[in-house]
Amino acid sequence: MELQVWMAYFVASWAIALSPGSGAVLSMTHGLAYGVKKTSTTIAGLQLGLAVILLVAGVGVGALLLASATAFTVVKFAGAGYLIWLGFNQWRARVGVVPEADGAAPAQVAVPSARERFVMGFFTNVTNPKGIVFMVAVLPQFIDPTRGLGLQLLILLATTVVVDLIVMHGYAFLASRAQRWLATARARRAQNRVFGGVLMAMGASLLLVKRAA
Repeated sequence: MELQVWMAYFVASWAIALSPGSGAVLSMTHGLAYGVKKTSTTIAGLQLGLAVILLVAGVGVGALLLASATAFTVVKFAGAGYLIWLGFNQWRARVGVVPEADGAAPAQVAVPSARERFVMGFFTNVTNPKGIVFMVAVLPQFIDPTRGLGLQLLILLATTVVVDLIVMHGYAFLASRAQRWLATARARRAQNRVFGGVLMAMGASLLLVKRAA
């Protein structure tokens, strides 16, 4: 892969990562509720899901999903249903008073296990049909068909994951800093309603995603 091609993809990766999406919302939600350290597990799950999407698109399975109405519809409804479920649970989550302002998780808030947070992150990205559509459309622009596909995919994958790791941790950090202003049960309940509503709205918006022509 030529340097100028990689640099163009590097810039594109930042634009992709910084654009608001379900991964960013989940990172902020967990960062605000559990702190940055615990949210790192969620973000690791997001990256595995992102890697799967990129590899699926890169080897052509993504194009197959776009070509198959049934397969695409299954992925679309699975992703939409999962985000709506996450949003509903966030909306009705129990709240408590935040005792510290250093990013630690609130003592009265039930924190999902590391495995549960990882799975949430993974399924949030891997069931996102927008991600498949986007990667299928973008990746071919940066792949040289005259060179080996494996190494090129590895470089693109590493670039995407590293950039997204930085951005998602940035979102989580910024959200965790707001804990001191959301120390009351009323404020935390409002926060749950906002983020829960956004996740459910994003889930519903996935139902409008269509296959590429």
